[in-house]
Amino acid sequence: MHLLPRVLGAITAAYSLTIIVRPVVLARRCGLTDAAGPDGSDTVSPGVRTLIAGIGARDAAIGTAMVFAPRGPALQTAIAARVAADAADALVFGTGLPARDRRPRVAGFAVLWAALCAVSARWAR
Repeated sequence: MHLLPRVLGAITAAYSLTIIVRPVVLARRCGLTDAAGPDGSDTVSPGVRTLIAGIGARDAAIGTAMVFAPRGPALQTAIAARVAADAADALVFGTGLPARDRRPRVAGFAVLWAALCAVSARWAR
């Protein structure tokens, strides 16, 4: 279990890079895609694309810190940043997504990830 913070950080960083490259991955879950394009795939507006890239960059940085920070205060701080970011995401997405039916699932996942990361802090010392 002592590797849990590192594993969660690596998963966070990988998912974050994915949404930077393919913002439709997060946009679809949040109900933020536009009508299907000519090839039948969902499209993402430039504004949503930019916001998702910002979220992805933030989370990639935090996830990378969780992987590489030395144990002790540095890793504990990285985990605290991850928990705070996920709690904020849960609040913002849980109350503000235009697609109200997506709010509970998106916020619930953010809360779950925050809780997993918080528990992993036990092995950060």
